[in-house]
Amino acid sequence: MRILYNARINTLDNVLPSASAIVINHGRIQAVGYQGSILSQYNSSIKRVDLGGRTVIPGLTDAHIHLQHYSLSLQRVDCETSTREESLNNVAARVETTPYNEWILGHGWNQNQWPEGFGNTGHLDKITTQHPIYLTAKSMHAAWVNSAALRQAGVSAQTPNPPGGRIQRHTDGSLTGILFETAMSLVSDIIPESSPEQVAKDINNTQTKLWKMGLTGVHDFDRRTCFVALQQLHAAGRLKLRVTKSIPIESLSDAINLGLQTGFGDDMLRIGSIKAFADGALGTRTAAMLQPYEGEPENRGLLMLDAENLFEQGRLAVKNGLSLAVHAIGDSANHEVLQALSQLREYERQHSIILDRNREPRKLRHRIEHVQLIHPDDLPRLAGLDVIASMQPIHATSDFPTADQYWGKRSRYSYAWRSLLDEGTLLAFGSDAPVESPNPFWGLHAAVTRKRVDGSPGPQGWYKEQKLSLAAALHGFTSGAAYAAGMEDRLGKLAPGFLADLLVLDQDIFQASLDDIRDIRPHGTMIAGEWVYLDPVLDELISNDGHPLP
Repeated sequence: MRILYNARINTLDNVLPSASAIVINHGRIQAVGYQGSILSQYNSSIKRVDLGGRTVIPGLTDAHIHLQHYSLSLQRVDCETSTREESLNNVAARVETTPYNEWILGHGWNQNQWPEGFGNTGHLDKITTQHPIYLTAKSMHAAWVNSAALRQAGVSAQTPNPPGGRIQRHTDGSLTGILFETAMSLVSDIIPESSPEQVAKDINNTQTKLWKMGLTGVHDFDRRTCFVALQQLHAAGRLKLRVTKSIPIESLSDAINLGLQTGFGDDMLRIGSIKAFADGALGTRTAAMLQPYEGEPENRGLLMLDAENLFEQGRLAVKNGLSLAVHAIGDSANHEVLQALSQLREYERQHSIILDRNREPRKLRHRIEHVQLIHPDDLPRLAGLDVIASMQPIHATSDFPTADQYWGKRSRYSYAWRSLLDEGTLLAFGSDAPVESPNPFWGLHAAVTRKRVDGSPGPQGWYKEQKLSLAAALHGFTSGAAYAAGMEDRLGKLAPGFLADLLVLDQDIFQASLDDIRDIRPHGTMIAGEWVYLDPVLDELISNDGHPLP
């Protein structure tokens, strides 16, 4: 047991919004209140930590991350550069230290940010023909490869576009080296995959970085190898990050045969939703649109799942106790997903699919991932169907020039957090890392300012009417994420009986200017009553706490 006191504790609990002391016992919060009362109630022999007036908030959760891919991105060539030439220089530097025939892997390019536009095989072939190269776009919905990679994959000008994907070609039909959506797997499937043991090692290192950013939990959307790695870490007692793990829709039958259901697991690792893709992405102009992209009258993106197909697969999921998490970027994709979820809600009602502990019907917590552009007629439907909007505020500040260019005036209803919240929609916030940084304070800054760090697009932010209050934004990373994981009875606020996941901040987030929120850093991160990260100042302060870092 320990007591943290002399702190500005923002509990995010309506019963007691602020306090100055908190009692922690066996990984949970035993009491919260004012230090005079708390200290007088407990024996003086209990460990007490004077936080020196520092601010404490609940731990933050990233409700959409790709743990394995983010871990790998930290080791890959950095292609997120301001020009294509810079990216090519980074690739060339990696080639110099890589043995022949080994893969060169990179991530982060965005042709919309490059004056030169898309790259092609020729650019990469000039660097090397002795190494296969595979570079994923920032959106993770496209790849740029060289001739050696295409050759090893057996992809040629005669290779047809796979369902749900597109191979970019020159006007003469030859390959450019750009692969969209499912076409990426033509090459990625032959890249030697890391073993679960290696991925476990990578994630173990990565969670240290996430604690330092202020994350105590994540909702992961990577695949089987990541899940195996997480189980290995958990079994070894080394998983110190709460993970809600999705299952890809192509593994639905396996999950059903095994009897897995949403919520199975424990407070550290549990099953989330079945993940499906309804469309592509904005950056690659493969997000499915009701009307064509600006300047591209023939392009309405790629719709991978329409309402009928999603309902048929979704019915199998909900019948077996599995909720859905559906990727939908464009307004057409969001419309189709809502149509399917409307049918699924009726199916659940008629068949009383899920029962609570009192044998009463209980709705599965379906969610739409991203909801980046929605038609105004569809805005009320998420709340009406009890569908969670799992969104990433940092996407708005990253994408607004591209959205303005290709969505035009429709952008008024893009990243529409305030409009959705006003309709009663529950928001769960994340980053989509490695697409963006998982730093939650960058996400909070984007949510409350809708501005980049350089101040663009202006003092009022991009479509200022969609900005959120700090309290609403924080709920997206706390109680909203907890609800989406089915853990709202023990996560998302600092209250008696809740899990002791909290942050000690370097400044009071509620007193800081909105522009400064992006720079806030944790001095300490606690999960289940254990300090998993301490900066040197706080480490010295609590050195007599008796609980060393793991």
